Amino acid sequence: MTQTEPSIFTRIIEREIPADMVYEDERVIAFHDIAPQAPVHVVVVPKTAQYRNVVELAAADPELLAHVVAVAQRVADELSDGEFRLIFNNGESAGQTIFHAHAHVLAGGLTEGTLGSK
Repeated sequence: MTQTEPSIFTRIIEREIPADMVYEDERVIAFHDIAPQAPVHVVVVPKTAQYRNVVELAAADPELLAHVVAVAQRVADELSDGEFRLIFNNGESAGQTIFHAHAHVLAGGLTEGTLGSK
C-alpha cells in the first residue's frame, strides 16, 4: 500500500468498509476488532489519518491521545468490568500493520503473562 491510499481505518471512518461500531464522536471511532485477541477487543481510532503511530499522536496532539484513552475506559466500562489492557503497536517490528494511530482495548478476564490471547 502506498502512502497516497487511504488506510483501512480511513475507509471505515468514511463508511466505505463496514465495522461493528461501539462508539463514535467527532474525534474518534471505536469498533470490534475483526480478529479478536481477547473476549473484548475493540480498536479506538482517531478520525484523522495525520498521525502514523502513537508517538506522533502524543507529540502533536496530546489532548487527542488523552481522548483515545478516555474512550478506551468508556468502552471497557460498557463491555466489560471497567478494567482493560491498552495496547499501541508502534512500528512494523512491534506488530503495527496499519500506519494510522490506533489503540487496542483488550478486556474480559485477561490474566498476567498473556498478551491478550483467548
